[in-house]
Amino acid sequence: MEQVERIDTVKQYNETLGIDTLHPLISVVDFDEMPTYQYFRRYMGIYAIFLKYIKCGDMKYGCQSYDYEDGTLVFIAPGQIYGIDSKGKVIKPAGKALVFHPDLIAGTDLGRKIKEYSFFSYEVNEALHLSKRERAIVNDCFGKIAYEIDQNLDKHSKTLIVSNIELFLNYCMRFYDRQFITRSLANKDILVRFENLLNDYFQSDKCQTLGLPTVTWCAEQLCLSPNYFGDLIKKETGNTALDYIQSKLIDEAKRRVFEPNKSINEIANELGFKYQQHFTRLFKQKMGMTPNEYRTLN
Repeated sequence: MEQVERIDTVKQYNETLGIDTLHPLISVVDFDEMPTYQYFRRYMGIYAIFLKYIKCGDMKYGCQSYDYEDGTLVFIAPGQIYGIDSKGKVIKPAGKALVFHPDLIAGTDLGRKIKEYSFFSYEVNEALHLSKRERAIVNDCFGKIAYEIDQNLDKHSKTLIVSNIELFLNYCMRFYDRQFITRSLANKDILVRFENLLNDYFQSDKCQTLGLPTVTWCAEQLCLSPNYFGDLIKKETGNTALDYIQSKLIDEAKRRVFEPNKSINEIANELGFKYQQHFTRLFKQKMGMTPNEYRTLN
């Protein structure tokens, strides 16, 4: 059975690495200064960001090679399982890690908006791949946080540490925007597959068996996490994935409304709605009129 460690505190994480804990709620780790290490799968009760020094061009996601070769950032939120089981073998790690406990940001502006950084819910294969300049910025942010950790704690420490974490995360938002742009060709392929997926959904009996298509279901079919998929669709189309699904749904509904032998209730059922009034409400919201009113336009 695969071994899964549970890490609920910064101290526990540091102890697995054999390093000192300078601050109870946050740590910056430089793996290049560590000896070999045995890896396990871990349940993370803390936030963790790993900067991996790897040649990303040797790795593939689908048919695409990763674009940048100067490091990869992986984001882990509390409640996620991360890592590999090295099966007793020791490995020489390379890179850095920033780990912090949710208590560090509790009651702060960052704590209130941490969920807006959706990349904490991306899969590992949706990691952020850095250019040389971006990696330098990440190292600078990590260095400033490490500097504050090394100082004697005072009334300014928490503010400066949390501010630097927020600055770092905001840079990552910019870098992810860049990555969506530089991978536009691959993203357009995903958009085409999404379109085909919805076409098949509405032309088959999936609506009757599965109900209305959801963002989560579509993301799973495309082998993407819901958050990454949603962000990708937003960047490519300007609309949310849910809006895109609903637009396709309404297009299909408009076609069926003009079939004279079908009642509005039958059409609602065919499209996966449990209740006709839900279908009518969505149709009116999108079209400005009810299905029956739209039918009279024919």
